[in-house]
Amino acid sequence: MVFYRSVSLLSKLRNRAWNGRNSPLLSLYLFLTGVQQPSLSNSVRWLQIQTSSNLDLRAQLKELIPEQQERLKKIKSEYGKVQLGNITVDMVLGGMRGMTGLLWETSLLDPDEGIRFRGLSIPECQKVLPAAKPGGEPLPEGLLWLLLTGKVPTTEQVNALSKELCTRAIILDHVYKTINALPITAHPMTQFTTGVMALQVQSEFAKAYENGIHKSKYWEPTFEDSLSLIAQLPAVAAYIYRRIYKNGEVVSTDDSLDYGANFAHMLGFDSPAMQELMRLYVTIHTDHEGGNVSAHTGHLVASALSDPYLSFAAALNGLAGPLHGLANQEVLLWIKSVVDECAENITNDQLKDYVWKTLNSGKVSKLYEVVPPILTELGKLIWDRALGLPLERPKSVTMEWLEKHCNKSKSA
Repeated sequence: MVFYRSVSLLSKLRNRAWNGRNSPLLSLYLFLTGVQQPSLSNSVRWLQIQTSSNLDLRAQLKELIPEQQERLKKIKSEYGKVQLGNITVDMVLGGMRGMTGLLWETSLLDPDEGIRFRGLSIPECQKVLPAAKPGGEPLPEGLLWLLLTGKVPTTEQVNALSKELCTRAIILDHVYKTINALPITAHPMTQFTTGVMALQVQSEFAKAYENGIHKSKYWEPTFEDSLSLIAQLPAVAAYIYRRIYKNGEVVSTDDSLDYGANFAHMLGFDSPAMQELMRLYVTIHTDHEGGNVSAHTGHLVASALSDPYLSFAAALNGLAGPLHGLANQEVLLWIKSVVDECAENITNDQLKDYVWKTLNSGKVSKLYEVVPPILTELGKLIWDRALGLPLERPKSVTMEWLEKHCNKSKSA
């Protein structure tokens, strides 16, 4: 009940929750409400409007990869010496924030427009990606297809991918035994990372590399590992949730359901509303540019040719930090405390008083309309917590961004 009351309050606050770029959970609502986006026809690139009847995602990638490899070679050869900007001392001291230093094709975060997945905003994704029902929320499988191929998939392609993920979602007993070896009081993220590491023994990439695979074929076992890992994660996460909060009463998977609905089902929530919420929640959390701590960590570890399981586990450890993913947990706990103390029908004055109470207790929280004026009075939180300074977060861009920037510089 508390969960639903918290979500209800969050829903009421969402349209005034964005004050900038630092509220990890609440900021997502910016992309769903109140943001003026360019028209869909202007944002969908040529790759996205191509159609294909091929239902095999791997085959799609095998077709696309060579042309993207050539595209990258062309960028290197023609634009390799083009400057992207000057590095300043502020950037160095600021944890590389705003410093363009990564290539990340799947999404781009704009401070004004919000997140775009392969050029599409969240509202646009809601319009064009296949849904479980007419007018419903997009299926996460559809966004996965979009991220990997740059193309908006058909319903048939999404259904085929959904079935493939079901066939890959087999968890061997040793994974559960490994998780159970931890005390039930261990943080869920600790248990989750442990579960992913236990899955790693089945890595196709690790086996292929050991057997001497040519580097031109690295992507193939990486694809296999990635799809298997994506398929297995909901069952592992749901198991941990039920272990900690539901006395270990596990809910079996339902292969008739799509990815998001099945995850909700395994958590123990079978209402259509919860299924739709989970579809949307998983979809909009699928990617968030490349410079955030977890994505950057996974990318960094993978650059050493660590397999997807090792890389993802490392990313989870970054996500667990209080300045990154753990902030989502802190936001929910804070909202729960607001509900418990002030009830759901809270006024701005009541919220302002509660925010001051939170800040005076040594905690930090931000809610639009109420919190920003208070933070202004605090002198930027006293030298950013006495020169503790921000988390590391370099900027990433897409190949399309690089091409446009370089062409513009070339013609200037």
